[in-house]
Amino acid sequence: MTSRQDAVVEAVESTLVGPLADLGLDVEAVELTPAGRRRVLRVAVDQDGGVDLDDVAAATKAVSAVLDDSDVLGEHPYTLEVTSRGVDRPLTLPRHWRRNADRLVKVTLVEGGEVVGRVLESDDTGVLLDPETKDEEPTRVDYADVAKALVQIEFNRRRSSVGEES
Repeated sequence: MTSRQDAVVEAVESTLVGPLADLGLDVEAVELTPAGRRRVLRVAVDQDGGVDLDDVAAATKAVSAVLDDSDVLGEHPYTLEVTSRGVDRPLTLPRHWRRNADRLVKVTLVEGGEVVGRVLESDDTGVLLDPETKDEEPTRVDYADVAKALVQIEFNRRRSSVGEES
């Protein structure tokens, strides 16, 4: 991406943060990509508890109104896509970890190695993971030690209730 395009993306994001926060939504990502004579503007949003189609529809309406009243994208035509964050995006902020409590994650560590485990709890500095292998104790990982972290898709998710053995 060019520095001009970076500046446009940053301007779009800063323009959208307030109006989307009014809806209880966080701006997770803004991407602007060329698509022939047009551009595609993708805005990913999220909130505690996740987003549903009504949230995406409300966000789309708000984003469209804000951009129509702004010259942040200039005169060049664009197609707007508003979406949820999705599980394929890396966990990079404390709120990402909080929103994925009880999900299985794969963490690549800065010093090398990996930890795969279920998010038990998280705070502003790190996360407590329940390792996938049953004989290991929960492990605390500081965010500063995380090179990359992704939610893992589970087709046969283990389920346990309080007091129930899994």
